[in-house]
Amino acid sequence: MRFILVHGGFHGAWCWDRLVPELEALGHETVAIDLPGHGKRRDEVSTLEGRRDAILEVLRPGDVLVGHSGGGYDVTLAADAAPEKVGHIIYLAAALPLEGRPLIEASGGRSAEEVGESGKTQLMTEETGMMRFIRLTARGRMECCDFDAVRDFFYHDCAEADARWAYSQLSPAPVEFLLEPIHLRNFWKADLPRSYILCLQDRAAPRSLCAGFIERLGVEPMEIDASHSPFLSMPRATAKLFVEATRSLPVRPLRPN
Repeated sequence: MRFILVHGGFHGAWCWDRLVPELEALGHETVAIDLPGHGKRRDEVSTLEGRRDAILEVLRPGDVLVGHSGGGYDVTLAADAAPEKVGHIIYLAAALPLEGRPLIEASGGRSAEEVGESGKTQLMTEETGMMRFIRLTARGRMECCDFDAVRDFFYHDCAEADARWAYSQLSPAPVEFLLEPIHLRNFWKADLPRSYILCLQDRAAPRSLCAGFIERLGVEPMEIDASHSPFLSMPRATAKLFVEATRSLPVRPLRPN
């Protein structure tokens, strides 16, 4: 199989570096990409269309799409554009869009109406406490600014050296695309093979936040006893779980809202 690996916010293709050799050792191909506004493409403007197209550029028939965290939005957009090419979608502690609504709402943030002209957004829910280590850059992007808080949030089960390496790679996250309404007419009808991996120690995407995504996907979640970043703390177990996930099927209908 061929896995297309799509990172979440603040991260880039680099976050899969520990996982890629494990998937390849199991006999599978991997393609890890940088979305516009992230990683090596951090200086680019980030739009829904550009993020979607970054995935479509590498997508081949039968590929397995993997979206981590906010990358769940992006793999869903790509699957909507080319459902005939998708062999399976794996949501790793990931989010699912709400039909007709901006992405900020699906992440537990303020509605577009509440954001209004201030442009101030809130990612995730108050429960996660994410905003305690975020500051806005002059460009209006969200920047992680406290190693200890970031490690506690994303990497608390990782070796300190690995956590510091990851922290050094983080880039300010674009937010402008989060206010664009999403319409996924093809995705909801396609009813593609899909699965969800819940990270049991996750502090960024706790069970309470993921429950709605899992219910709407119509799947029974698979679990790994890890933080929000199992690709870094448990790469071998995560790779094996990815392969296992491709054999799972939904148990309930897919729900747009």
